[in-house]
Amino acid sequence: MPRRHHSGQHTQPQESVVTISQYLTALSNTQSIEELWDMHTKKMATYGFDRLLYGFTRYRSGTSLGDPEDYVILSNHNPAYTDVFMGQGLYFHAPMVKWVLENEGACSWNILPLMMQNGALSDAERKVIAFNQSMQVTAGYSISFRSISPRSKGAIALTAQPGLTQDEVDRIWAKHGDDILVSNNVAHLKIMTLPYSGPSRQLTKRQREALEWVGDGKTTQDIALLMGLTPATVEKHLRLAREALSVETTAQAVLKAAFLNQMFVMEV
Repeated sequence: MPRRHHSGQHTQPQESVVTISQYLTALSNTQSIEELWDMHTKKMATYGFDRLLYGFTRYRSGTSLGDPEDYVILSNHNPAYTDVFMGQGLYFHAPMVKWVLENEGACSWNILPLMMQNGALSDAERKVIAFNQSMQVTAGYSISFRSISPRSKGAIALTAQPGLTQDEVDRIWAKHGDDILVSNNVAHLKIMTLPYSGPSRQLTKRQREALEWVGDGKTTQDIALLMGLTPATVEKHLRLAREALSVETTAQAVLKAAFLNQMFVMEV
């Protein structure tokens, strides 16, 4: 999970000298998730959002988001926050996560005090808000990206730097919201085109090549000839690929590798 650590010193947001078109061009030309995330976190910080949490799943079903091991998660929050919010499953009860699952577009966190006043929050949701407050996650915006299928959902939480009130954040959004929204939409779309390994999921070159040939409809014997290996070695590469991707069948491995953009990757 890419992270940037903060010194604890914060300044008022500074407007970037880079135009939005220049930024989007640079963003669309990034070649790795690490490069994109570093660029995007720095850009959002110029608007006052110094901590981001992005998530995407393609295994949503009903009220379930699927196995957390299948999520694409990017964050520059301190691990003390993500280890609890994500690692201990608090996100599942977060009011804004519920909002992004039911809506599309951008939403100010100014709806949270209203929900609390109206008694619309459960005890679990109130505990999430209390934890966020203890970690200075108090003002910001959430963006729910338009889903490409009923089973997929992507969203990003933009947390304002400590010291900024929600009213101040809303004024920033009133001035720059369109640019912030399009920047995050492009970042989301670009992320879905880049290889993502996640924890312990990076395929070796040989494992990826074997899966690619399976995806092309080749048999184990065919792949052995194409790769100059024995059939047993090909089977070994496919087994290790299945284990790396935490799936049971080679067909599932091909599908997940494609989802994670680890298939037919240009060597750079």
